[in-house]
Amino acid sequence: MRDPYSDPPDLPPLDILAIAAHPDDIEQTCGGTLMGMAEKGYRAGALDLTAGDMGTRGSPEIRLREAEAAARVMRLQFRGNLRFPDARLENTIAPRMTLASEIRRLRPRVVILPYWEARHPDHYRACEMGFEACFLAGLRKLDEYTEPHRPYKILYSSLYADVRPSFVVDITAQFDRRMEALFCYESQYGGSPDGAGLFPSKQEIRERLAAIARFYGQQIGVRYGEPFVVKETIRIDDVVAMGVRTF
Repeated sequence: MRDPYSDPPDLPPLDILAIAAHPDDIEQTCGGTLMGMAEKGYRAGALDLTAGDMGTRGSPEIRLREAEAAARVMRLQFRGNLRFPDARLENTIAPRMTLASEIRRLRPRVVILPYWEARHPDHYRACEMGFEACFLAGLRKLDEYTEPHRPYKILYSSLYADVRPSFVVDITAQFDRRMEALFCYESQYGGSPDGAGLFPSKQEIRERLAAIARFYGQQIGVRYGEPFVVKETIRIDDVVAMGVRTF
């Protein structure tokens, strides 16, 4: 796993960056979209805020190695981990400024955040921190040594939220590889006896995620899809060329 601070400061800007609380969150919720963007030639990246050190299975060191393996499967140009404390994320000034500095360094045009309501406090804290850090990163006086940057667009991954998505991305071509990336986390989805009564089997995980992806895919007339929410109104220039049919 790359340490963000060991990368050169003049990395080419990312086109799209997903930010999430734990390694494997991105693979579950928006991994297919990141892969699809990478296949189109965009520079795609992922930034995990914690190493999942409070998880029942595995260890931070193992999960960092697994995250790097998953990044290779997803063909990401960047993957980093800020090593904030797992299950103790706080939207306070120090971590928020650290994240804002990283956004200034990576300069993404589009940022994907977790949906703002979630069962796990780290997930909605990651959303809060990500949104506020994106705003702060655009303030010129935040840091006199780095250039300001504010992402053009923020998307919210809503796979596990019971809300109507603003749009769905077709990930039919990426779904199998998305599952391959997720199962790079052998410590979480393998046959470990730790927490055996708490975790479903790998086959059950695949079936559940396939069912969710099929549900969203059928809404846009494809096999598999990933849902997103945006807070802004979406602009359409050609109503004749809109992609999803009514009947």
